[in-house]
Amino acid sequence: MSKFKFIPRNDTLKNSINWSKLGFGRYFADYMYISHYKDGNWEEGEILPYQALSIEPAMMTLHYAQTIFEGLKAYKNPNGGANLFRPEMNAKRINHSAEMVVIPPFPEERFLDAIKELVYLNREFIPSGEGETMYIRPFIFGSSNIIGVHPSKEYTMIIIMSPVGPYYEDVLRPVKIKVSDKYVRAVRGGLGSSKAGANYAASLRATAAAEKEGYSQVLWLDGVNLTFVDEVGSMNIMFVLDGEIITPSLESGTILAGVTRDSVLKLARHLGYKASEKVISIKEVIEGIESGRLTECFGTGTAAAISPVGLLSYGGKDYTINNFEIGPISQQMYDTLLGIQYGKIEDPFGWITHIDY
Repeated sequence: MSKFKFIPRNDTLKNSINWSKLGFGRYFADYMYISHYKDGNWEEGEILPYQALSIEPAMMTLHYAQTIFEGLKAYKNPNGGANLFRPEMNAKRINHSAEMVVIPPFPEERFLDAIKELVYLNREFIPSGEGETMYIRPFIFGSSNIIGVHPSKEYTMIIIMSPVGPYYEDVLRPVKIKVSDKYVRAVRGGLGSSKAGANYAASLRATAAAEKEGYSQVLWLDGVNLTFVDEVGSMNIMFVLDGEIITPSLESGTILAGVTRDSVLKLARHLGYKASEKVISIKEVIEGIESGRLTECFGTGTAAAISPVGLLSYGGKDYTINNFEIGPISQQMYDTLLGIQYGKIEDPFGWITHIDY
């Protein structure tokens, strides 16, 4: 028995999908969840066929970007069913983002129940190829139809799902990243720690410029002095310096508290590595590369999991890391993390929520 009102569809979207070339975020599963906030409360919500929305031109989010989102995945377990990876962290983080842009918190238990039920209903859309998953995108936006710079009075929560391939076509091929020493994305007291649409819109100009020069993404520095490392556009960043795994501290409030970031830190310590969160300057990073003390660099995030970085461009000069090859720690983190997520190796942390079908 469904916990939510359920409207079945008469057809399926499976036949419109090119399963041999999924890409990322191109196709969508049969069912979505939707809930509305009115008169001070979130409705229980319903599950209905994936479909277009009807909105008015005056809908506030179109004008003032009062919108937030999350991202997580369902992994096909080789022994049957599907795995969710630490979804309770996404439930908490969407409400952190909500607080940042004055959206009322969404009930965490309902968030998790909706995702579990949707995964079950969309189970035939979970691909089984290497590196393939079903991406889950919950999002909330202000849906009042009033023009005026103030918080919306009504909101809509939607969860959609998409069968995806790896975020980067060549999964473990190191990427080239441009360090932004001109544009900034976030400052203390801003939206840097949230998954707010405005936070990502602020990154587009620099990212587009970097891509034109042949780089995959941008590494952001602090927005005041352009001195200290923050994060990459779609992932947190980690460095292996003198054998220690280092990632920028969250204390500035300008960095996303990534689920994969936190998992890698815990996993690294479990495996016997020293792993630290600290303030690190771009000068320290460049000096580490030049001296050979910085042996690896990799990004962490839900979309790409572990993404080795083979080159940083800063101040008009390119700095190659580890001969543009994936390093042993990056490889170990990738193998172990994905092994846990797909249920192929033991989960010593209790991170997996399993869905039977």
